[in-house]
Amino acid sequence: MTRTNAARKNPSPAIRDAVGGGSRLKSRVSWTIAFILAFAWLAIAFMPFVFMAINAFKGKFEMLVKGVFELPESWYPANFIEALTGGYWSFFKNSVIVVAVSLTALLFISACASYPLARFRFALAKPLYGLIVACMSIPIHITLIPVFKLTTQMGIYDTIWAMIGPYIAFAVPISVFILTSFMAAIPREIEESAEIDGCGKYRMFFSIILPLSTPGLSTLAIYNGVNMWNEFIFAYTLTQSQKNQTLPLAIWQFQGQYSMNTPMIMAVLTLTVLPMILLFIVFQDKLVKGLTAGAIKG
Repeated sequence: MTRTNAARKNPSPAIRDAVGGGSRLKSRVSWTIAFILAFAWLAIAFMPFVFMAINAFKGKFEMLVKGVFELPESWYPANFIEALTGGYWSFFKNSVIVVAVSLTALLFISACASYPLARFRFALAKPLYGLIVACMSIPIHITLIPVFKLTTQMGIYDTIWAMIGPYIAFAVPISVFILTSFMAAIPREIEESAEIDGCGKYRMFFSIILPLSTPGLSTLAIYNGVNMWNEFIFAYTLTQSQKNQTLPLAIWQFQGQYSMNTPMIMAVLTLTVLPMILLFIVFQDKLVKGLTAGAIKG
C-alpha cells in the first residue's frame, strides 16, 4: 500500500508525459473548434456588409444581369460620389450631433442614478431599482403619439433636439441596470480608504467610482450608440424637413429617389454602416473589457 501511495504521489515520467500529452491534445482540439466556430460566425456576420460593398460598385443594371456576389466588371465609384454630393453629409452631421449629445447626457444621468443605487443603503433603493428595471418592458412604439404631442407643444418639433429626449429616456433603464451591477462589484475597501482620508461623496463619485466604471461606461456607449445611430421610427415621426433628418432617413430618402437603382442604395447603406464598423474596430477592446469587468469581485 505504501508503494502504491508513493507511486500515486510521484508518478513516473512516462505517466506524466502521457497525461500532459492528453491535456495538450484536448487543448488543441478545443482551440481548433473555437477558431472554426469563430471563423464561421465572422463569415455569417460580415457577409451582409460584403454584399453591400460589392454591389455598391456595380452599374445600375449590372446587379440584375449578373450574380449578386460576383465582383463588378469595372469598379464604378460614381454611386458613392453621387451619394456624398446628394446631401449625405447633412444627414451624417445630424446623426453625429444627436448621438454625441444623447450619449453624453445618457451616460452622466445613468452614472448619477446608478451610484446611489449601488453604493448607498436606504429604504427605497430596491423599489426604485425595480421600478427602473420594469421600465425596460415598456414598448417604445406606444409612446410615439404622446412624444409627438409633447415635442409639438415644446416647440422643438422638426429639429434634431426633438430626438434627444426620447433617445435618452428609453436608454436609461437598461443603462442603469447594467451600470448598477457594475458599480456594485467595485470593492468597498476603496471607498472606506477614501473616507478615512476625508473624501466626500461627490468627490468619491467623480474621482474614484466614475473612473473605475470607465469599462462599463464604454460598453454602454457602444451599445446605445449603435442603437441611436440606427434608430428610425422616432427620427421619422419627430422630423419633417431634410435638413433635420438623420442617416436612417437618408436611406429612406435615397430609396424613394433611386428605387430602380439598387447599387446606389447599396452605396448609401455602406456609407451609413461604415462609421459604426470603424468605431467598433477601434474600441473593441473597451467593449470586451466592459463585458468582462465586474464578473469577478475584487
